[in-house]
Amino acid sequence: MREKLLLAGLYLSKYDALGLKKLGFDSFVEAFNVIGYALGAKPASIKNYRDEFDPFFPNQRVGWHKRLLRDHCRRVLEAHKHTDLETFCSLLKALIGYDDNAWSELKLQDEQESDDSFFARRLITGLAAENYFESVHSALPQFKGYKLENTTRLGCGYDFRLRAPTVKDFLAVEVKGFQSRTGSLSLTPKEYEVAGLLSDRFFLFVVKNFQESPFHDIYQNPRSAELRFTKKERIIIQVSWLANV
Repeated sequence: MREKLLLAGLYLSKYDALGLKKLGFDSFVEAFNVIGYALGAKPASIKNYRDEFDPFFPNQRVGWHKRLLRDHCRRVLEAHKHTDLETFCSLLKALIGYDDNAWSELKLQDEQESDDSFFARRLITGLAAENYFESVHSALPQFKGYKLENTTRLGCGYDFRLRAPTVKDFLAVEVKGFQSRTGSLSLTPKEYEVAGLLSDRFFLFVVKNFQESPFHDIYQNPRSAELRFTKKERIIIQVSWLANV
């Protein structure tokens, strides 16, 4: 884990504003928040490592220039100080757990955003928001005493299942993330169906404002009157190539 944080800090120090743009972030604060939570760490950890490497690169920050670089940081610096932007960016995406090929299948044909901005958005709506929920759920009254199970890869219509020893029925939590304080969210047909079936046992957990300071809102039984969903349909043409062998 520490090496991933080191590499993220080194990348942001070495490539500065260009590195932010390549990842699709608008500011360092947003990058610290999103990458930090995506890696299961505090955002301040990413900032601290960036500051530690700053004295070795020509940017406008002073960094921690008054102390010697620690040995584990020096090893990472020596290994990657000459790594080019494209290679370093791909390495960082892989370490975070982002698969360009897998996510590209989710992009709709009429989406005009670049692959780089798509990376930032997918982290916010995926790993960063989910890890934020994992980090705070035990302190929330709705879920206190419940044991958490990650179901993001099971295709069951929600991201987390929560069970308590004294409660028969489980709770389901679907997590969404916003870059800003407000935004629009969408539910897949499966998520929408399960939300209706589980009713009060289904929670929509929305993490907002990754661009500044993340906070969350919780919607129990989101298909109730509190949220108004409208159905949106679109046709997607998928192309594949076949060969006989």
